[in-house]
Amino acid sequence: MGDWVTIWIGASIGTFLAIVLLATIAFCFSRGFVRWAVGHFVKIVMNDRYPENIGEIVSALTRVSPQKVLENSLRSAEGIAIDRPFGSPRKFLDYDSLLFSPAQLAVLPAPESAKVEMRLTIGPMAKKPLTLEIPLLAGAIGFGVGVTEKAKIAIAKGTAAVGTATNTGEGGFLREERENAKYLIYQYHSAAWTKSPEILKQADAIEIRMGQGATAGTATFIPHQELCGKASQVMNVPDQEYIVIPARHKEVQQPDDLRKLVDQLRELTESVPIGVKMCASAKLEADLEVAIMAGVDFISLDGGQGGYKGSAPILQDDFGLPTIYAVSRAVRYLQKRGVKEKITLLSGGGYYTPGHCLKALALGADGVYLGTAMLWAMAHDQVTKAIPWEPPTQILFYNGRFTKEFDEQEAAKCLEHFFRAFVHEMRIATLALGKTSIRQVGVADLIATDSMTSKVTNIPLAYTPHNPQRQS
Repeated sequence: MGDWVTIWIGASIGTFLAIVLLATIAFCFSRGFVRWAVGHFVKIVMNDRYPENIGEIVSALTRVSPQKVLENSLRSAEGIAIDRPFGSPRKFLDYDSLLFSPAQLAVLPAPESAKVEMRLTIGPMAKKPLTLEIPLLAGAIGFGVGVTEKAKIAIAKGTAAVGTATNTGEGGFLREERENAKYLIYQYHSAAWTKSPEILKQADAIEIRMGQGATAGTATFIPHQELCGKASQVMNVPDQEYIVIPARHKEVQQPDDLRKLVDQLRELTESVPIGVKMCASAKLEADLEVAIMAGVDFISLDGGQGGYKGSAPILQDDFGLPTIYAVSRAVRYLQKRGVKEKITLLSGGGYYTPGHCLKALALGADGVYLGTAMLWAMAHDQVTKAIPWEPPTQILFYNGRFTKEFDEQEAAKCLEHFFRAFVHEMRIATLALGKTSIRQVGVADLIATDSMTSKVTNIPLAYTPHNPQRQS
């Protein structure tokens, strides 16, 4: 009997508390309460002096963006340079002001049943050129210094499914990445780890990294605690406060030394394509000349919109040229030097749509590296494993909190779909231009909608009349 009384009392108290809670919620959301709360708030905002008024935030944020306020707060908290992931939020001049001119009468569109040739050959003059099925590649994202082992394997599987290449980045060499990748570009970085002849001979191409869009040509310092576990073992890094990726290669202490390194790597790998990666600077033509004289087979050119796991905002926002400047100037210089058909030009930095990629190819780039967009595609709906309490990067970045929950098979399939969708749209656009090969798409297919883009790319303005050639 006592137990029943206890249960009845407990149930009654619970019911009472539930009624009180519901009544409180109903009151709080009642029209009268809302009117009172809003009126009280408005009265305070409309009467308090500016120095005491919460509304001063509105005035302040019209002059300084919320992101700058946040980043200055982070600087205030630690007193050191902050690391911002994914590159600059700055609005650079990009491909959006270029439009394609569709074929219809003067030029007829290609038949919808026509096949479109999409293949890319890297290093056509090399003894062992690398031919990919599509002109899109996975950008340089390193194991340990960037993402997890599972993320690297997912990238390898996703790129293999569509017949393109992945890039090792500056991290440690993963045997599992090589096993799952159909084509592997080894990034020859300036650090000491995983650069043995045995490893280098497994590459389908080698990219000597001299700089990149989000970090320029500076050194990278990584706290040792961020490389615990397998990355530390693979990279064989000493137990010290910071792991350093130097600003310079020990083999390249002056420009002429690049030729020696290119020759050494070409001999070691039995002539796979050897290239160089650089960020686009105001001295771009001088940098390109050094690469040409070094005898490289390809050039990977990173624009100012390039991303990274984390680098100082000043390097992302205030260094380098926008990608569209870089591509335009590089193509013109390679043509001037008579090597455009001999040296493959790969472009990276800020590519997020199939249209951007196709416009870069039309301007003269041979292939496009995808980075940030590719990572988001891999994560897809797996981001719900981290948000809303943590950023989505926590499932991908090496030291993320939710990396164990990341499904590499699902990510690989999403990445495959991502590449296939990009290529499908680029095929549709190529047919709409009356072409049957991605290599046939060129500057004559483009128009510019503003004078700055026209000046940078040498593409005519849309409102400039074109004189059609009469055909008899």
